[in-house]
Amino acid sequence: MLKKLFQSFRPPVPGQHHRRTTPEVINKSQHSLQRHQFSRHAVNIVERLQSAGYQAYLVGGCVRDLMLGITPKDFDVATSATPEQVRAEFRNARIIGRRFKLVHVHFGREIIEVATFRAHHSEDDQGDSHRSSHNASGRILRDNVYGTLEEDAQRRDFTINALYYDPVSERILDYANGVHDVRNRLLRLIGDPTHRYQEDPVRMLRAVRFAAKLDFGIEKHTFQPIRKLAPMLREIPPARLFEECLKLFLSGQGAMAFEMLVDLELFEPLFPASAHALDERPTYTHTLISQALSNTDLRVKQGKPVTPAFLFAALLWPALPSRVLHLQSQGVPPIPAMNGAAHDLIAEQCARIAIPKRFTLPIREIWDMQERLPRRSGKRADLLLDNPRFRAGYDFLLLRESAGEQTDDLGQWWTDYQEANDSERREMIRELGSRDEGGAGTARKRKRSGGKRKRSGGDEAFE
Repeated sequence: MLKKLFQSFRPPVPGQHHRRTTPEVINKSQHSLQRHQFSRHAVNIVERLQSAGYQAYLVGGCVRDLMLGITPKDFDVATSATPEQVRAEFRNARIIGRRFKLVHVHFGREIIEVATFRAHHSEDDQGDSHRSSHNASGRILRDNVYGTLEEDAQRRDFTINALYYDPVSERILDYANGVHDVRNRLLRLIGDPTHRYQEDPVRMLRAVRFAAKLDFGIEKHTFQPIRKLAPMLREIPPARLFEECLKLFLSGQGAMAFEMLVDLELFEPLFPASAHALDERPTYTHTLISQALSNTDLRVKQGKPVTPAFLFAALLWPALPSRVLHLQSQGVPPIPAMNGAAHDLIAEQCARIAIPKRFTLPIREIWDMQERLPRRSGKRADLLLDNPRFRAGYDFLLLRESAGEQTDDLGQWWTDYQEANDSERREMIRELGSRDEGGAGTARKRKRSGGKRKRSGGDEAFE
């Protein structure tokens, strides 16, 4: 799998160095960027800061994306002005963050993020916990050491994110051969990869996200340390990992990101129970998660809404059946076993990735629907159809079937029921009752004889 995923990875160009003390200057005749492509508010911020005597540039993803013909989602500014000096220039600005101080300048619904040039941390800086702080493994806990433009370029993570565009002169300043890497679709860390990952293990997830999102190869020295350092993700605050997972899986390339996470052994630190299920039932678990992510990718590309609740329900579902069966083997009835297993699984996952309650409740409701959808007799089918979670539960049922679960064509029955008129629906319920009555004697006989029902797939364990 590694060869398949990383076959586009390209080695570094011989003799190429990405540490520079002076930038390569790419004049406007040498690149395709034009100032009108950038947010006018971001351009105005740069011009205003420069007029006030500060250095200021558009930087990072907006420059990279426009070079690739992608419409940027946001526009960031880097400047020599401190956060307090930026706030003094703009009445509509507020300082945010403690670990990494930034300024948000508000223009209606658009927010432009302004960051002060950062520098590498020195021993003197380490003595001031308000500016600089690391833990024992080298992870940066606080990063408010300000520096020069050159130092800021070296503090950035990937070469393709270290490009500075000046909308006044319309030049690009490149300190890390980022233009070369953009044009060659190559992802490369600035500096020693092991050290940079130790500073911030989330950079490993960012490498996966950018490679998947941009369809870039990853330079070999950039991906080689990842497996060894993957356990460091357990040190990252769960709330931050939730935000990173949203970026990974809701970018439109979630299925590819999942493949890379598994191959680089980054999936287990994020989803330990699901990684165990992937080891125990690889085909089913991989198929279900991949299909869920592929469906999400398609919706993102079509501009349709996506919900993290459905996605996390799919990511965690393969770990649920064995837990339910374990509780049932201890004498817990099916529904309480389902509820107990779901509660414990979500609680364990939230200790690793802080999924907010506004999503954990719908996850439970989607799973609960899988227990209720087989129960269609009498008026239950119509009541389920009116349930606000029916559609999500029905879609999840189809997802399970696409992964190979045997549900006695339950998904097709619900598809037909939704398309049927009232009289056809009543007939479907009657046929369902007749079938249940026809099998009742056999079921009672099996129960009396003490025979055990064979369980296969996932949700039969819940019935």
